[in-house]
Amino acid sequence: MTPRLTPLTLPEDAKAHLTILFLAKNALWEGEIHPEDGNHALYHREMREILEGLGLNLRIAQTHDILFDPPEGIDFVFPLLNRAGFFNSEMLVPLLCERAGIPYLGANPIVRGLSDDKHLAKRAAVDAGLQTAPWAIYRKGAPVREDKLPPATRYVIKPNNSSASWGVQDAYDWAGVKAAVERIHTDPANGGQDAIVEPFLEGSDVEVPVVTIHGEPQILPMMIFRQADPSHLRTYYEKRDLVDRSQKYSLDPFEDPDMSARIAEMTQACWEEYRPFDYGRFEFRVNEETGDIQFLELNLNCNLWSQKVFGRAAALAGWKQEQLIETLLAEGLARHGLI
Repeated sequence: MTPRLTPLTLPEDAKAHLTILFLAKNALWEGEIHPEDGNHALYHREMREILEGLGLNLRIAQTHDILFDPPEGIDFVFPLLNRAGFFNSEMLVPLLCERAGIPYLGANPIVRGLSDDKHLAKRAAVDAGLQTAPWAIYRKGAPVREDKLPPATRYVIKPNNSSASWGVQDAYDWAGVKAAVERIHTDPANGGQDAIVEPFLEGSDVEVPVVTIHGEPQILPMMIFRQADPSHLRTYYEKRDLVDRSQKYSLDPFEDPDMSARIAEMTQACWEEYRPFDYGRFEFRVNEETGDIQFLELNLNCNLWSQKVFGRAAALAGWKQEQLIETLLAEGLARHGLI
């Protein structure tokens, strides 16, 4: 059982005197499903509405431009502009905040880069004693050689820096792997990216949302994307609700006490590499029949939408979505000495 956590609140004088910049690609979105970004636009709209509802002095922007020559008076940045359409864009907002001397929510730039690089995150996980599937990294511009490939009958190939399974593919032999890697290296959508390859693991993904309260990471209730078919490869279009996925998998509370305890122990070992990070989601592939648990990846500054893992987990913990967002903001402001 997850211990009951008490959400944090913002002091009224902080609301009155601090100016918060909310930065997200779809921060001003007013519509429904976005034709390309799907439910991500709904998420950003919800976040804006919650921050407005907290009674903050709020500035809103949708691009990095505001941080290249920041206006006077911004005290803190709440950044959700993680994927900006170019390679390694995950680090740009915290870098620009550091350049401008403006405090911000989330981990520092180099830690964000470490977590975003799936190859390096796996290395850190192995160093912390976690199990993870063997893998091969193919950096763009480096040789694409078969001798790096771990043995398997089916492979997953994806951009080494990505979210929501953007660009994920599978293959069953070296020819298929090589073609998939080369597509990722040359994909014009993001200027080409590094590729990571690993054996496909049958099972479902357990998601571990972590918030920081008074400087200490805390695990919210775990969730599982339970797959109707353990061999199904979830896609970007399914995760963004751009296609129907209702018969393929469901997001449910993960209630296996023994496996949950093991996953919690692994998560705690893993997060020490990244502190302080304010919030993040740690992911494990589990086989509920065999009890096997493998570290997959982690996402700092991850999706907080009420309909996804973090929002659903917060609700299971007895929090309203507004309390989740206020807790993150209050913790970030306190860590930077602003409250």
